[in-house]
Amino acid sequence: QLQLVESGGGLVQAGNSLRLSCAASGGSFSSYAMGWFRQGPGAPGKERIFVAAISKTGNSTYYTDSVKGRFTISRDNAKNKVFLQMNSLKPEDTARYFCAASSAWFYNEPDYWGQGTQVTVSS
Repeated sequence: QLQLVESGGGLVQAGNSLRLSCAASGGSFSSYAMGWFRQGPGAPGKERIFVAAISKTGNSTYYTDSVKGRFTISRDNAKNKVFLQMNSLKPEDTARYFCAASSAWFYNEPDYWGQGTQVTVSS
């Protein structure tokens, strides 16, 4: 069982930056593709939207269109961590951000989820 713990969220003004971290334990981190998803304000059951993903080796990355050029996903397999650098933040980036792990890719439900970290961007 892989456990994922996110950190780094907070309240920032539009245009500023945040760096999210996700620490993994309890499994073989490098065996998983890693991703970030976000869940906007509203009911807890609201769908989690894909943001970014990185391959097991870190050689390939993929982003949803709305964050391309602003967000960067990276990973450190030696430290069992994945990161999301978020620059030029916008109010519409406000959401709870979740780290996820998949043994394949993210076409289906990830194998593991973290508990999330809140990001709030004020205008």
